[in-house]
Amino acid sequence: MNEITKYIEQLLASTSLTGGWLSFVTLSMLFATVALIAWFVYLLCIKIVSPLAARITSHTDVVWDDYLFNPQIIRAACNIVPAIIVWMLMPPIFSDHPIIQSLILKATAIYITIATMRLATTFISSLKLFDNDNDKRSATQQYLHSFCGVLKIIVLFLGVIIIISIIIDRSPLTLLAGLGATSAVLMLVFKDSITGLVAGIRLTSNNMVRKGDWITVSKAGANGTVEDITLSTVKVRNFDNTIVTVPPQKLIEDSFQNWHGMEESSGRRVTRTIYLDFRSITVASDELKKALAAEGLMKPEEMNGDVINLTLFRRYMERWLEQRDDVVTSATYLMHLLDPTANGLPIEIYFFLKQKEWKAYEHHLAEIMEWTYALLPKFGLKIYQRI
Repeated sequence: MNEITKYIEQLLASTSLTGGWLSFVTLSMLFATVALIAWFVYLLCIKIVSPLAARITSHTDVVWDDYLFNPQIIRAACNIVPAIIVWMLMPPIFSDHPIIQSLILKATAIYITIATMRLATTFISSLKLFDNDNDKRSATQQYLHSFCGVLKIIVLFLGVIIIISIIIDRSPLTLLAGLGATSAVLMLVFKDSITGLVAGIRLTSNNMVRKGDWITVSKAGANGTVEDITLSTVKVRNFDNTIVTVPPQKLIEDSFQNWHGMEESSGRRVTRTIYLDFRSITVASDELKKALAAEGLMKPEEMNGDVINLTLFRRYMERWLEQRDDVVTSATYLMHLLDPTANGLPIEIYFFLKQKEWKAYEHHLAEIMEWTYALLPKFGLKIYQRI
């Protein structure tokens, strides 16, 4: 830098500038030279270093470097380089002007701190990309996701401490040591983040909920797929595409329903109740027995003597369910009576459908129930209907 200064002074010596104007023009030219060097270095990083790094990472066999050295991280790192150039070259220019030199040093240091914070947060965000390859997230990936949120808070907190220490010319360690008295205020400021972190750790450590799970939180109006779990919110996309945010603490304190076990099982449960008119329950006629024997689902020896039509209906429906391809026959399927009510005799049909996806599940369920309603008159049974 001294050589550049001497060259500029020799260049201006041939002019008519003297005194203060000569010093002002010299400082201006040196300032412009440093700015030009910083700009040139920045372009060098953006136009050459960044594409070169992207090309190198794209030709490697490993995957992690594609995330950790992605264009966002490299660009954030390139933003620091010009400030370092200014930090190194600018102060000697203003050695005779200590106030201006101090202001430049502080401004540059603050910019470097902010740019470094941005680089750190971008790097932390790139760690989250490891769990975004699909719509599901394991417990380990959720730990990483929550931990990244904590790291961002720590980076921002330390960055603010360093910036304040630069402004007041104090050591950051001194400020950190004096934060003990303001810990109560900090706890209040970061209350939601701290409680969310604790709740998130409890949720993931107990494997209660993960990204991609279908959950139902009745009190919050949430019934859909978990899209994201952060320190302060659990974002759920309902089936009507509305977004509901639920605090993690609410999932810990209140009950919620997670359908993950059902999705991993062989079928989805169906329980439906039909209320029968007591007056339609009677002894089965011979015509009904002959018709059922002709179909082959009921054996003649099962219908010897007096048999109640409701008994035949229950046996018939269980065997009818057994023959359907959409019913999980390895799981429980039955029709059983519940306690009588003033609105008729409730009979519950219980089985599992192979179709677990919402639309297919509802279609197959509707078909089975429609057949159930249609077969009731065949047995002389009537559904209780209040007039």
